[in-house]
Amino acid sequence: MGAATFGFAGFLLLLLSVTGVVWLLDKHYLRSRRAQEAKQPWWVEYSISFFPVILIVFLLRSFLVEPFKIPSGSMIPTLLIGDFILVNKYAYGVRLPVVNVKVFDLGSPKRGDVMVFRFPADPSLDYIKRVVALPGDRIEYRDKALRLNGKPVARKQLADYESRERLQYFPRYAESFDGAGHEIILEKESPGFVSPGMDFRHSQKCDYNSGALVCTVPAGHYFVMGDNRDNSSDSRVWGFVPDENIVGRAFFIWLNLNELGRFGTFR
Repeated sequence: MGAATFGFAGFLLLLLSVTGVVWLLDKHYLRSRRAQEAKQPWWVEYSISFFPVILIVFLLRSFLVEPFKIPSGSMIPTLLIGDFILVNKYAYGVRLPVVNVKVFDLGSPKRGDVMVFRFPADPSLDYIKRVVALPGDRIEYRDKALRLNGKPVARKQLADYESRERLQYFPRYAESFDGAGHEIILEKESPGFVSPGMDFRHSQKCDYNSGALVCTVPAGHYFVMGDNRDNSSDSRVWGFVPDENIVGRAFFIWLNLNELGRFGTFR
């Protein structure tokens, strides 16, 4: 079973249930008992008015797209702090809201996808990272470079990235998985050594030694990393993302109040 968290989805479900019950109660019982000219009680009137709106929002958010706001810089340069994004909720299958149980399998994450998921250590938190390894893959991170199933991941250096927040320039690279490209940034001053920040499920699948990390991704799990490689808490630190924690695939920036030109720049 997927991790169940109440959150906003649970709140919407509660509102939908309450307004729906009032609507049915009025339709099949209360209406017939009121005098012909009597007005609906305020709580009935409001419930009947809001029920269809809440139903539409609940269905859209649960099964089609869900909005998120980027709170940190772990996905720079792809996603910036303050980006409002849309997440495709059915790209990896249809899941029941709140409990997150998959009922229809429509696909699975691909290497290079930007994925939203429930943080394995605390499912009440939503995280966003890039999928870099699939179930059964062997991934190695050494000297700030990735190797996948024994082969180096394609990478080409680009012009340095200018961070407006930190007023610094950072090395920027074009990286690609299976022909799909994206950009990453590194920090020259940061050590390449990686160590686990906590015990995690299937930690025996990973080996931390000599400044390198080597992991074999277990079945039903994914290895994810941030594009801001030296400023991201990800699978290198807290382990694999299980399939039941997946929320959806991020695909569109619809607003950034600080940079209006970013609308629609994410795929």
